[in-house]
Amino acid sequence: MFLWFAGTALVAMWFTFRDPAIDHRLVIFGALLPDLIGGLFGNTWVTHTLLAPIVLMSIFMLGTIGRRHRRRLVLALPIGMFWHLVFDGAWMNTQIFWWPVTGLSFAGASMSASARSFNLVLLLECLGFVVLCWAWRRMGLTSSARRRLFIRTGRLDREITDPQTKNY
Repeated sequence: MFLWFAGTALVAMWFTFRDPAIDHRLVIFGALLPDLIGGLFGNTWVTHTLLAPIVLMSIFMLGTIGRRHRRRLVLALPIGMFWHLVFDGAWMNTQIFWWPVTGLSFAGASMSASARSFNLVLLLECLGFVVLCWAWRRMGLTSSARRRLFIRTGRLDREITDPQTKNY
């Protein structure tokens, strides 16, 4: 699922934090990363554990000590992975989500999107498309200047992220 995770992560990040400096492109990439890794290696259980984004975030935090701007940039990736876990319903498979707390075995565990019915995947992708269309308009990406800012930096115009300008 591509549109579902891209749309929900983008909107959830914007709605929850309203951070004018976050790179939303990396949040979206982080939300897609667990399934991309699963597609490349044929197994998604590792990236669907709560431990995966925590370890990645810890590595980034340690690796960017004293480099605040770099840290702010790279932390968007594990944040996107957290959003993936939320919108994938990963916590419903406690054997995988809480690994290694629930044991070290993954016998029979699967988080594959192919385990979902086609109709459910289609519905979620359609909802993701609707969410992205709404975000496109709400985030002002119909404006070429705002669109260029987003493409170049991953940021949204401060007018959109500033809490004082909320009018919804």
